[in-house]
Amino acid sequence: MIEIISASRCISCNQCVSVCPTNVFDKVEDGIPVISRKDDCQTCFMCELYCPVDALYVAPDAEGPTQISEAQLELAGQLGGYREKVGWGPGRTPVSQHEYMYQLAVKTSF
Repeated sequence: MIEIISASRCISCNQCVSVCPTNVFDKVEDGIPVISRKDDCQTCFMCELYCPVDALYVAPDAEGPTQISEAQLELAGQLGGYREKVGWGPGRTPVSQHEYMYQLAVKTSF
């Protein structure tokens, strides 16, 4: 479930508003988007994936809020963590090029 939009990182590009399939966010003129319908979040991670500045955190628990703070996420390096894991963004390795993908392919070959 969407938990955080970092006010210090957000550049008000509204990518999250555009890509959200369940219309969770409201666009704010000259400001950061607002999480207006949190309960509608389907935990698809699209908003986090498309955020160009890693300003979003989507918790993998889709059942309810996690009560995690932005400070905790900063310390753990988790803002934009999903985006990093799949290799989206400058300087990141796409998941298809990770060594473990090769190892997985070799193990499942017949």
